[in-house]
Amino acid sequence: TSPLHVGDIFGIPIGIFQIVLVVGLIIYKWHDPIHKAIRKLTDILSVKVLGFLLIVVLGLSSSVMSAILAAIILVEVVNAMPLPRKSKIDLTIIACFSIGLGAALTPLGEPLSTIAISKLAGEPYHADFMFLFNMLGKYIFPGIFAFGLLGVFFLGKADPKDAGMKAADYNETVKDVIMRAVKVYVFIAALVLLGEGFKPLILEYFIQIPSGILYWVNMVSAILDNATLCAAEIGPALSEIQIRSILMGLLLSGGMLIPGNIPNIISAGKLGITSKEWARLGFPLGVISMAIYFVVIFVLGI
Repeated sequence: TSPLHVGDIFGIPIGIFQIVLVVGLIIYKWHDPIHKAIRKLTDILSVKVLGFLLIVVLGLSSSVMSAILAAIILVEVVNAMPLPRKSKIDLTIIACFSIGLGAALTPLGEPLSTIAISKLAGEPYHADFMFLFNMLGKYIFPGIFAFGLLGVFFLGKADPKDAGMKAADYNETVKDVIMRAVKVYVFIAALVLLGEGFKPLILEYFIQIPSGILYWVNMVSAILDNATLCAAEIGPALSEIQIRSILMGLLLSGGMLIPGNIPNIISAGKLGITSKEWARLGFPLGVISMAIYFVVIFVLGI
């Protein structure tokens, strides 16, 4: 998750609530041509190809257009795809892992990367705009493409004869759009407050844990604000491998449960995904991904 304030446009503070609301209203106004274009694209490319492109393109571009906007685009495309509910949920969860990873490449993607760069801006790292791109790119790019291939595998299991194999009709009202933005705001505000409450504990104990163990302890990011964890754990006194392990642990565990990341919250709210439905795939996928990256970072030393 991330703080409610995202940035400023012409001096006006912009937060998650405004982004979700404005983009939601734009989609409400032009949902017919948007959904028709998506369905036409599905007919041309096939569901599996579109699923792969959706996961990879949103993962790569989330660092530029932000994880929030990427998640809103994701749910609209998934909603318009002719898939049964289970396949839509699987595709959404995998895509959210990809978006969560990709968004960390630049400060534009999510607050976690903004905080990391600001904490490491001085000696000895002199972190700039491309700092995390250069440090984490070799882990994130293969991960995004791997999630894309995983999405193709899961979509390949969908039964074309399934009665639910159809695109969902757009039936939202302006009230629905506004209420979704309000619910996202309240949910994230609660998570930020929860994270702040745990901050003394994090500062007192977490920073004393060896990096290999802290990598796994950061699985609490699945239910806590990862920006708060990042702010408490990251600092210029850490070695590069400690920084890499902390950030990758936070990013990967963020996809496990709905509260773990902004894209999860937005997607689950729009598609009506329950916590149990998310955890069914999200938790094992997160644990397996963390195990693979643990071997890469700590065993192979890449």
